[in-house]
Amino acid sequence: MVNRRDLGAWMEGPAPSGNQQWPGQRLGRPESGPGSIARFAPRAAALLIDWVLCSLLSAAFFGYDGFATLYIFLVEQVLLVGFCGYSIGHRILRMQVQTLDGQPAGYLTALIRSVLLCLVIPALIIDVDQRGLHDRARATGLFRI
Repeated sequence: MVNRRDLGAWMEGPAPSGNQQWPGQRLGRPESGPGSIARFAPRAAALLIDWVLCSLLSAAFFGYDGFATLYIFLVEQVLLVGFCGYSIGHRILRMQVQTLDGQPAGYLTALIRSVLLCLVIPALIIDVDQRGLHDRARATGLFRI
């Protein structure tokens, strides 16, 4: 039978993580300011900004088709996160998708991360560092800049 310890070993997150006092501490990130893990509210606001912009484009060119909105969102995430490290919403709220060593994500990472983000569920399963499965899959995080 699978128990909590088995899941904790697999995801490194459901079980408490020792002496960690803030998200990102075990990754060597500061508690606040540039380089720290972006918290839930700014992440959600950035997602909302991006989704609204993609919805407006979808409404203007595709009659607000839900699939077109999702596709535009995917393309925006792949291109902007791959090229700059941030989407429009991330940039407005001063966040960047970075690898754990502080480098911008890159296109392959942006593609995989964005596809998982569009599936929604991987983004909702987070660890103690507030990184979803879409970030853990490519060893990235959303950090303040």
